[in-house]
Amino acid sequence: MPNCLNYCTIKNSTFRRPIRDCHLYYHNKQIGHVQYPRSLTVQSRAFAVESGSEMATANSVRVAVAQMTSINDLASNLATCTRLVKEAASAGAKLICLPENFSYVGAEDGDSLNVAEPLHGPIMQQYRSLARESSIWLSLGGFQEKGHDDAHLCNTHVVIDDLGNIRSTYRKIHLFDVDVPGGRSYKESIFTDAGNDIVAIDSPAGRLGLTVCYDLRFPELYQQLRFQHEAQVLLVPSAFTKATGQAHWEILLRARAIETQSYVIAAAQAGQHNAKRESYGDSLVIDPWGTIVGRLPDRVSTGVAVADIDFSLIDSVRAKMPVAKQRKPIDFWKSASP
Repeated sequence: MPNCLNYCTIKNSTFRRPIRDCHLYYHNKQIGHVQYPRSLTVQSRAFAVESGSEMATANSVRVAVAQMTSINDLASNLATCTRLVKEAASAGAKLICLPENFSYVGAEDGDSLNVAEPLHGPIMQQYRSLARESSIWLSLGGFQEKGHDDAHLCNTHVVIDDLGNIRSTYRKIHLFDVDVPGGRSYKESIFTDAGNDIVAIDSPAGRLGLTVCYDLRFPELYQQLRFQHEAQVLLVPSAFTKATGQAHWEILLRARAIETQSYVIAAAQAGQHNAKRESYGDSLVIDPWGTIVGRLPDRVSTGVAVADIDFSLIDSVRAKMPVAKQRKPIDFWKSASP
């Protein structure tokens, strides 16, 4: 079978991270040996899951990227997310990434303010329970967290561990104030409080750098996550418009992966949410060399794709092309001749 990896038995393997105080573990049943492509959808791996013969190598961990079309119905979106999370867990994923606005997309401007809640509210409690019941980490990008007053919210990326604990939050720094060519105008800053903190967190899938959607166009953030915060995997939950997605989605994601020598997991909203809003879709997992290793077969379908984070590949790419040692510090550019 072309473009394949060998998946071998592991048990009680530690996950790898770039700093010293590592003491979290993940466990896997002894399930034999099988040869498989780098990236397949959950559906196409069904026979291996059913036979109990599929798993990742000892130096890798399986992740999942989700794709969905959220609407203005919290219960319906939760049902979709629950199905996707359980599919990912059944495929052996230790982390699943859900897209921006996973829990709600309003039909009218301002609708999101009506459902915004604090992180201890009932919406997030449901997703914490889902993570705990499914024994999987969740990356929840673009939750409508209540802002500093009733007229504002925060576009918040929440990471929940497999025990249902909120491990970290990142509030979107770059807000989408854009006149989309050939489309509508967006003014996210009218109702959204911008964040100002760069966030990275350790997980079974390595050290994660948290971002949201429009952040993708600002490479400085990703440079900070890689070189100052030691991220190995960059998360980009998104709801790209159809016009901007067609033009820039894949090329920007691959550029962020290549220039930071990191995995990129980009969970996307897809398809027609309502009469006013359509998202591009095309959820992707990209390796540190810029190769797409996870992708759904349909750009706008609802589903999950799985791929393996190969820590030895991260180490190899970074060692062979040592940009971390060769890049110039900010002081160099400040003092450079105009």
